[in-house]
Amino acid sequence: MTVPPREEWPKPGPQSEGGAVLTDVVLSTFRLNARLMEAAQGLAANGGLTAAWWQVLGGVLDEPRSVADVGRIMGVSRQGVQRIADLLVERGLAEYRPNPAHRRAKLLACTEAGYWAIRKIAVAQHPWTSELATSVDLDDLRTTLSTLQTLITKLEEA
Repeated sequence: MTVPPREEWPKPGPQSEGGAVLTDVVLSTFRLNARLMEAAQGLAANGGLTAAWWQVLGGVLDEPRSVADVGRIMGVSRQGVQRIADLLVERGLAEYRPNPAHRRAKLLACTEAGYWAIRKIAVAQHPWTSELATSVDLDDLRTTLSTLQTLITKLEEA
């Protein structure tokens, strides 16, 4: 890639106050995600899983889904989910089932061993989140959740 001299770089347009705050939210979210993934890795170990395995298994706890559907729900690539799904099946934590809606795209379903792994994680995760939540006002947490859900919806609509 050829980089032009700095004096030839385009100037960014003006940024609104909302745009500047949202930029800070995005950067803080990157940082929060890194800290949450570190914590998730430790919590997932309680169930013999990795954070990524926990994430994929979490996408099929309520009902079997196709790998593509899990990817959409979790915001990760179908290929990444497929690789992890195959490992979960190989280890007996999930299984593939026939998909009545699509002959080739099987459904991924959690097995009893998978539910047991998730239960062991929950035993550690619930006290961890309860303790962490004591440091933040409950109304602030609710506002944060609502704001994140709104941003997710807007970005998914784009």
